[in-house]
Amino acid sequence: MDFYGTLGPACCLHPVLLRMYEVGMTGVRLNLSHGMLKDRANWLYVAASAAKSVGIETKILIDLQGPELRVGDFGGERKLKKDADVIFGQRGIPVPSILLAQVKKGMRLLLDDGKMEAEVLECSGNQMIAKVLRGGALKPRKSIAVPGETIETPTLTAQDMENLKIARRYGVTGVMLPFVRSSEDLRCLRRVLEENQGEGIRIFAKIENMQGVESLAAFMPLADEIVIARGDLGNAVPLWELPALQKHIGEQCRRAGKPFMVVTQMLDSMEHRPVPTRAEVSDIYNAALEGASSLMLTGETAVGEYPAEAMFYLVQTAKKCLEKSSVGKN
Repeated sequence: MDFYGTLGPACCLHPVLLRMYEVGMTGVRLNLSHGMLKDRANWLYVAASAAKSVGIETKILIDLQGPELRVGDFGGERKLKKDADVIFGQRGIPVPSILLAQVKKGMRLLLDDGKMEAEVLECSGNQMIAKVLRGGALKPRKSIAVPGETIETPTLTAQDMENLKIARRYGVTGVMLPFVRSSEDLRCLRRVLEENQGEGIRIFAKIENMQGVESLAAFMPLADEIVIARGDLGNAVPLWELPALQKHIGEQCRRAGKPFMVVTQMLDSMEHRPVPTRAEVSDIYNAALEGASSLMLTGETAVGEYPAEAMFYLVQTAKKCLEKSSVGKN
């Protein structure tokens, strides 16, 4: 089983990454929704150096922007107050023009993996006004989801194309494509990789909406690994339906002999606490029990206060499951 940690300012120091590899981490993820691959070369160098110190060659995954919608860049953060109106687009919070062109009155917007919610009141080609239904602090580059709607977006952004051109040079072993919708999304990514000497780079298809769930059987053969990305997937269905959906996807992967990863909020409380909750370790154990080939931490290692401790609990819990499962088979 592979154990990935997301790189970020909290963990990208040699002693911290060294400890994370020592407790069982096998690879790292670099989220390119927030920057360019070349600008994070130092993080990758430190990760590779720390891994080498414990005698392993780290796996390096880059997570593209892909078809995902995100708010743009702005200074600081914006406070969204419940029942207040907020402007998106011109003279407001920047959002992709493709969203402004397709959004309609009455649509709901889920921001930052559903932490905030707004309903569109008015819209034009360059601006929309929405009422805040669930408030919070919105930071730049956070996700936007439009539940129940299909916003047509290209498979790869211009930034993605630039990053893929140099992926091999930076030792990338896998590429994560968000919001995979069809076989064509994966064919597009594979073509670009092959055009840039990336034939051996593995493709990780992220399932983040119902379109991906419904098309999974069709595009599964084109992916090297399926990613059950519970953040946005949890926005696509009522949250109480997410566990059953996770099990359904895992079962499809097992039947097809396709490796799959489980990610998002595995140890969310450990961003600010040195030990996890009982529910979190149960979640990890169940993911391993269901046959996940990989588990990944995101904010826990990227910005959390206890990145090495979080990796320790992730690895130990999953390994205990595998140990018990192995004993039960003998």
